[in-house]
Amino acid sequence: MFKFGTINNKKILKSTLLARAEHFFTTRESVITPRDLPELSPVCKQNLDDISKYLNIPQENFVTPTQTHSSNIKLARKGQLYTDTDALVVDDPNVAIILNFADCTPVILYDEINNIGAISHAGWRGTAASIVPKTIDFMHNEFSTEPQNITAIIGPAISLKNYLVDKDVFEKVKASLSTDYGDYYSFDKTADKYNIDLKTVNLYQLKELGVERIDICEYCTYDSIDVFFSYRRENGKTARHSAVLKLKNK
Repeated sequence: MFKFGTINNKKILKSTLLARAEHFFTTRESVITPRDLPELSPVCKQNLDDISKYLNIPQENFVTPTQTHSSNIKLARKGQLYTDTDALVVDDPNVAIILNFADCTPVILYDEINNIGAISHAGWRGTAASIVPKTIDFMHNEFSTEPQNITAIIGPAISLKNYLVDKDVFEKVKASLSTDYGDYYSFDKTADKYNIDLKTVNLYQLKELGVERIDICEYCTYDSIDVFFSYRRENGKTARHSAVLKLKNK
């Protein structure tokens, strides 16, 4: 279940399923990434200050990659720059990882046994390339994470009814699953295109790996434009909401 909270009276969204790692999704009120709206920079600066105080770590301990819709995954280290990277894994409680979104699917992963976390940026390209399963493989190879020990949080993203794609995109996304579940897409005869639900595709990818504890956000970024940002709804000129994860000290 997802519930709104606040940081300095500004709205954030959290999942009640994940209590042992600090995590949240920013909103229009708590935005920290102005991206295509530089006029928001002063607001973002203040919000970053607020989040730094909330997490009790300095901003230099925030790690944010340059996202390119790849399936590249890196281990986050304070002070390092990450280009062409769409998933970060974190093992340091003194580091917060932040990835940015505006319709694409954010997936937060947390291994409670080993106190390891990750955030994956799963747009259609990342989803088709199985970025979330690859992130879990990375966590397994580096830290012996097992899927059954993972809590997965699928955050706000564009919904099926608002996400229309060409057939080639649909086929690539469909190929990322071992079974045609049938309920994550529909065919629009008028447009000769497909509607797809990337949140549900990522849900099935997680389940196929053996992840059992999954919370999936009901909010559609396209419909909830008063709360989140939508690349499609705003014709590509928009800021970004962010997924934030910081491990708690044991």
